[in-house]
Amino acid sequence: MSRYGFHPLTLGVRFMLELAALVCFGLWASGTAPASLRYVFIVAVPLVVAVLWGVFATPGDASRSGGTVIATPGLLRLLLELAVFFGSAAALYAAGSRILAVTLAGVLVVYHFLSWDRVLWLLRH
Repeated sequence: MSRYGFHPLTLGVRFMLELAALVCFGLWASGTAPASLRYVFIVAVPLVVAVLWGVFATPGDASRSGGTVIATPGLLRLLLELAVFFGSAAALYAAGSRILAVTLAGVLVVYHFLSWDRVLWLLRH
């Protein structure tokens, strides 16, 4: 069985995609927030996404520490990941960066295709 989805290089790419997702949500928040709350939203929206990302995890996931705050079934975790990753591309698109958003979505499709073994692991746990 391939372990590409758990390979350190792939996990490094995933980490970069996670950071990019937070930036995308911040960009979206900066354009949609009322002027008086803009800076609050720029910090709060990515922070909420990061907390949800970190709190809900599948126990034993080798792509993370294996630990979790709230044990989450693999399918639910996969749906959360897809929502965050592809939601960030949608947020970038809504913020007006359409070419970057489509490029990000393409990179995400390739990443998940190459990480098929991790996707299958999540579906089984």
